[in-house]
Amino acid sequence: MTNGSPAGADLPDAKIPGHRLSKILRSIADDTTRERIAIADILRAMDQRAIAALMFIFALPIVLPLPPGASTVFAAPLVFLSTQMMLRMDPWLPKIIRNRSLARADFLKIIDKAEPWLARAERLLSPRLTALTNGPAEIFVGAVCLFLSLIVLLPIPLGNMPPAFAICVFALGILEDDGLWILTGFGVTIAAIVLVWGVVWAMLASALFILSNLFA
Repeated sequence: MTNGSPAGADLPDAKIPGHRLSKILRSIADDTTRERIAIADILRAMDQRAIAALMFIFALPIVLPLPPGASTVFAAPLVFLSTQMMLRMDPWLPKIIRNRSLARADFLKIIDKAEPWLARAERLLSPRLTALTNGPAEIFVGAVCLFLSLIVLLPIPLGNMPPAFAICVFALGILEDDGLWILTGFGVTIAAIVLVWGVVWAMLASALFILSNLFA
């Protein structure tokens, strides 16, 4: 990614019924008038749904295996966005993050890989149990996502993938007002915490075993 906002045609409006995240991202990726795609473009396209949409966009790459340290690049914006969700703030990112961009060709490759999975997930999403996607429930979801984002920041081998996946589930639930997915997100969160704790415990046990042998 580099700085600079690309020029191009108007983006689809997320407020228009039927414009789901996969369609909006596909429209951005297929816009040949753009050489680069900036975070600001996605913010503008998603309107008031930008926080959850960007949380999904930043969390999804972390679910995939990444080089050591790469997850922190995506985790930092997650901390910022989940804090805004928790505080029920309007979507906003610092200019240094908002103007970050990547080549449209690279963005297109990401969308080509993610769209089939995202489209299948969206077919399962529908407005239900909406009390879990608004008001105090959304604040609580934001707090949980903030906690998960902080875990993602930790240098735990393979320990950032489960919490990032939980953030993806929460983000889709908020985007589509699907409380069932929010409940699923809580289940995934519990599983993620158990898995991460298992990894941490295994690392500590290994370190203690090595130390005990060194001084035996």
